[in-house]
Amino acid sequence: MKLKLSLWVLLLSLIGANAHAGWWADGINFLREDIIDIYCRHNYDLYVPFYAWHNRLTYDREHLDRYNEHPWGAGFGISHLDDNGNWSGLYALGFKDSNSYFESYFGYARQWNWYAGEKNQWHAGVGYTLGLTQRHEYKYIPVPLPLPLVGIGYRNFEVHGAYIPGVSNDGNVMFMFARINF
Repeated sequence: MKLKLSLWVLLLSLIGANAHAGWWADGINFLREDIIDIYCRHNYDLYVPFYAWHNRLTYDREHLDRYNEHPWGAGFGISHLDDNGNWSGLYALGFKDSNSYFESYFGYARQWNWYAGEKNQWHAGVGYTLGLTQRHEYKYIPVPLPLPLVGIGYRNFEVHGAYIPGVSNDGNVMFMFARINF
């Protein structure tokens, strides 16, 4: 826990030290404009978490036997597709974590998509999500959690996966959820 907190403090310090760098300002401006677009031109999304795969190469049998891999819960969000067909969204999720305690995640996501099929109804993409999670181990204090994101979908239905990196018997989880756009 202290190591994770120390790493976050170091990361935020490095980012703060480079706050005047052009790439940082460009990234903040992109994020700000994208969130405004989401808010102004949004559709509604329903999220359903359904699987949390614990990487079998990084967990011992004792942990695998006791961890919950069915993070049932739900979430809600707003999102939009930009002019290039790339998806962005703001969302909130609540679900059972690996220890069967309640966990929440509030975040922003961006995914660059490629399209295929008749009328480009199939799509797949890669991106990231930036957000805050609240877990029982941290006494539900919000903890930043940026994650890589992948997705594959058909029309308004998509399955996403976000990988939570970690160490032996902690982290290293592929969190899977479905998203239905209305």
